[in-house]
Amino acid sequence: MYFVMQKLLKMLPEVIVKGIPTLKRAVIKEKVEKDKSKAAETKFKQHELAIEGTGLDKVLRTPGVDYLRTWTNSVIEMEEVLGIEAARSTIIDQIKYTMGEHGINIDIRHILLLADVMTFKGKVLGINRHGVHKMKNSTLMLASFEQTTDHLYDAAVHCKKDEITGVSECIITGNMASLGTGAFKLL
Repeated sequence: MYFVMQKLLKMLPEVIVKGIPTLKRAVIKEKVEKDKSKAAETKFKQHELAIEGTGLDKVLRTPGVDYLRTWTNSVIEMEEVLGIEAARSTIIDQIKYTMGEHGINIDIRHILLLADVMTFKGKVLGINRHGVHKMKNSTLMLASFEQTTDHLYDAAVHCKKDEITGVSECIITGNMASLGTGAFKLL
């Protein structure tokens, strides 16, 4: 009997009775909230479901799921299912959450700027050499980030021109960037 039980213990977690196969684990958390709209405060129970796995589109189509309050911390999945603005919002929320958990306070404008840079092309781009390469075609801007000699060599071999319009390019060449006090010309 013991061995049969051990065998069942190993087999049963793999059996899907009903649900979404890409979800690994679910935890139900009970939240008690106060309703302050009435004269007397009343408490009501809500349940929060935290799921480990993927499949946001299938979760949103599940009967009984409040799609207005359903989200994932996967930026790519948010982009695929709900679009680029939802992915941008997820980037902002996740940066604020992660930094807040470490006791680091960052001005929201910096986080918004980072999220905008990562999503302005209409898809999520990483802040690494591959994502930055897709963001801009400026040789000097690419050279200021990573692999400087490779970018400069490639630009020289292919006779690339650089318009020197971005902030990085203007800083490298010592020109006034066309923003802030450099956004206008005085005659």
